[in-house]
Amino acid sequence: MEEHRAEGLGQGAEGKGQEGSWQGAAGSGSQEVMAMIVNFKDLLVYKKAFEQAMRIFHLTKTFPKIEQYSLTDQIRRSSRSVCTNIGEAWRKRRYPAHFVSKLTDSDAETSESMIWLDFALECGYLDLHVHKELASEYEQVGKMLGSMISTPEKFCYSEKK
Repeated sequence: MEEHRAEGLGQGAEGKGQEGSWQGAAGSGSQEVMAMIVNFKDLLVYKKAFEQAMRIFHLTKTFPKIEQYSLTDQIRRSSRSVCTNIGEAWRKRRYPAHFVSKLTDSDAETSESMIWLDFALECGYLDLHVHKELASEYEQVGKMLGSMISTPEKFCYSEKK
């Protein structure tokens, strides 16, 4: 299994642990300044996205049967796609443009999930408190993805010849 060393992982853009920074995508805390990221599952952004996808899965079990092939299916697919695109991006780190493309797809799926959450709220399937929690978590995921997209060189590598 390939290891990736990235300096500063875990701290914000100014080294203060700010949410949404590229470093925040990998974790937080001064103990992790020289973090060893073995695979995409070690990234905080992946962990947060996976947690939200699972939360949405469990919440949508209570949605009405008439929504099974529309809202329920769509929100489950988009929330899971955030995670899968992060995994795919990680495997494409050798090619920065491909890496950024997959992260951009993940970011778009984040937005789609937020829109489906808005529909679930308006249809009365989610209460406002749950909606706000989920939306806030997805905003953080989006910020982390945006920071990774802005600084792919922190994650990508080139093949040594």
